[in-house]
Amino acid sequence: MTIAINPNPKQLEFFRARERFVAYGGARGGGKSWAIRQKARLLALRWPGIRILILRRSFPELQENHILPLLSDLRGLAQYRASEKAFLFPGGSRIKFGYCDRERDVDQYQGQEYDVIFLDEATQFTEYQYITLTPCIRGANDFPKRMYLTCNPGGVGHMWVKRLFVDRAFRGDEDPADYRFIPARATDNPVLAQRDPGYLKMLDNLPPGLREAWRDGSWE
Repeated sequence: MTIAINPNPKQLEFFRARERFVAYGGARGGGKSWAIRQKARLLALRWPGIRILILRRSFPELQENHILPLLSDLRGLAQYRASEKAFLFPGGSRIKFGYCDRERDVDQYQGQEYDVIFLDEATQFTEYQYITLTPCIRGANDFPKRMYLTCNPGGVGHMWVKRLFVDRAFRGDEDPADYRFIPARATDNPVLAQRDPGYLKMLDNLPPGLREAWRDGSWE
């Protein structure tokens, strides 16, 4: 089956990355949500039976940014079961959605197994939540074992994301070869620039500090 997508160069780099932990983003408007949806769809179709989890801090964010668009993208390819918060594919693949409003909500995933986890807006998650999720990526099969993170500077998780993916200040058994950061700005997303040029102007008009973070992806 051929799936037509047209990623920009940064998104294509994200799709092709093979490291265990891949972070994408930095600035606002880099096409992070679209990249997550398409990568999850491609994985589910490429690897029948793969188990995928997409996480955000709240369910309304999941509904607007991922579930509703995927209902269109996956029409005829997968069935959405609202009771399970998951898309089920005929080949056995599964894309499940989860959220962690509170610090300890992440504990519900202890003991669960996923081949791939997408941590969307990773800087909104605490380091404890991230650490708790990483052991869930496992399984005695040949599927890829990865965590994909999207991120913008700021938020409760700013420092741990910056340490791992920007500063690359690794500790203990953290292997530098397992980590990759793909920075992307709104100017790397020609679809946004074409369809909503006012968004780029809005980023230019932000106050100092916020402008460098959201427009340029500065982690300082």
